[in-house]
Amino acid sequence: MAESVELPPGVTVFERGWLSSNNLLLRGRYNTAVIDTGYATHAEQTVALLQRALGESPLDHIVNTHLHSDHCGGNAALRANWPETRISIPAGEADVVARWDIEALSYEPTGQQCPRFLHDELLLPGTEIPLGGQLWQIHAAPGHDPEAVILFEPTSRTLVSGDALWENGFGVVFPELESEPGFDDVAATLDVIESLNPAIIVPGHGRPFSNASQALSTARDKLQRFVSNPKKHAHHAGKVLIKFKLLELQAVGYDALLAWARSTGYFVRIHTMHFSEIPLESWFEQFAAELAHSGALAFERHVDGSAFLANR
Repeated sequence: MAESVELPPGVTVFERGWLSSNNLLLRGRYNTAVIDTGYATHAEQTVALLQRALGESPLDHIVNTHLHSDHCGGNAALRANWPETRISIPAGEADVVARWDIEALSYEPTGQQCPRFLHDELLLPGTEIPLGGQLWQIHAAPGHDPEAVILFEPTSRTLVSGDALWENGFGVVFPELESEPGFDDVAATLDVIESLNPAIIVPGHGRPFSNASQALSTARDKLQRFVSNPKKHAHHAGKVLIKFKLLELQAVGYDALLAWARSTGYFVRIHTMHFSEIPLESWFEQFAAELAHSGALAFERHVDGSAFLANR
């Protein structure tokens, strides 16, 4: 039976699919806030979920744990519907958001999209922020993303972990795809989470859960496998990029998705760094076969010789 976690009063989690991050709605004496807003193509659904929950009440504050496209892609749409809402982002992202550098923000190299938005405030590690009815601690959480933060409410011991910790692991360590160290940061962030001793964890993806020790053990085992064999992490990252694109498009011709891969910076970079001994086209074909074998996509070859991929 799936674990059922009782959330603190005033806290609602909209558990989304893997294309969009979960959305955490907080209501209380301080304000009404949402943490993370999902992907751009799901923005209409995100707005509808919040409209249904809030009715005529305002949305005062949007907070992003980090600025990957699946966590902030709804910012612009929410601001359009609630013009008075304030947007808070990790402090280290202020400059790239102000000049909207889609390379530094990862949208260009991942082949993903995010409508431009403006921020109002910064999330400073070591400080607190009033959200809903409680004060939440802001902690730096580099690893998956160098500027990411996690949010912790010490009374209920609720942790909003973003992609720093899931029930079964953590997000792709993007600095490693840039030939920058990231695995040690993942380990340090897991140590921070352990020191907080959370009773409830709301991850960026997947259901809320309470067994922090088990999740941390799973994450550390996964991290050690990646440290021991960085090519395993690189291959995993390539598969994640392709699956994300399939989730976005839902259905696409094989040749069209291959063309997308050839033009996507991270995909080409991973191939060059770790798998240059085989042609990129052959490497891509491996991913299609693996995803089809696992049931993650449907692979159809038409009578005219063309191939078609559909998300499952």
